[in-house]
Amino acid sequence: MGATAGEATGAATRPIAIMSAMREELAAVLALLPDARATVVAGREFWQAQWQGHQVVAVQARIGKVAAATTATVLIERFGVHSILFTGVAGGLGQGVKVGDLVVGSHFVQHDMDCSPLFPRFELPLYGRSELLANAALVNALGRAAAVVLADPVGHVGASAVAQFQLQHASVHQGLILSGDRFVSTTAESLALQAALPMALAVEMEGAAVAQVCHDYGLPFAAVRSISDRADDAAHGDFALFVQTVASRYSAAVVSELLRLL
Repeated sequence: MGATAGEATGAATRPIAIMSAMREELAAVLALLPDARATVVAGREFWQAQWQGHQVVAVQARIGKVAAATTATVLIERFGVHSILFTGVAGGLGQGVKVGDLVVGSHFVQHDMDCSPLFPRFELPLYGRSELLANAALVNALGRAAAVVLADPVGHVGASAVAQFQLQHASVHQGLILSGDRFVSTTAESLALQAALPMALAVEMEGAAVAQVCHDYGLPFAAVRSISDRADDAAHGDFALFVQTVASRYSAAVVSELLRLL
């Protein structure tokens, strides 16, 4: 997709969707939208508001690929969104991807898709591909927004969280994000994914499903994930605390900066 960032979002006429899997990930975004009005569809609250001069629809997608795909479809069919942004947490896989870093997904793979021997492992049946691309203009804008946020971690999450999670030298990465219906939380699982898909930077549970829906509809999509853990044996211990103290605030700050740039 060769559209500019402004064209990718259709800012003047149609809303931009902001999705997170969990309410905790979306909390800081909703706090910046005090006048948002909620509409319930398919058991989900869709919050419509104005933010940084753009129409937005924010929603908790719920966890997993099916829930995320359902939510993305409602956003497109019911709310007529022009683009979808997904933000939240992920486990780090790539070398040098550490807790507190931000990963912007340029392409996505469902790591639990396996229809072999009918199709190669990871390939989406009848799509002829395993990787789905994000919108290049949105990816570039998200990368710039993420870099601005990480330049001032204390200003966004506070000195205590920066010290606790050692966020002083956090980095922005861009590349492959994996999605699957498992919370990857053992070193063995993490190493297996790294061996099978060595270019992967992070793993989560929704992004590739939303990317597939957006591919089907020809809709711009991009995602940014805060690294909450290394998807290893310590993942379950780090996850909840990081979401509460860091990830939600980073999500709000990055999206706000992105909307300012568009």
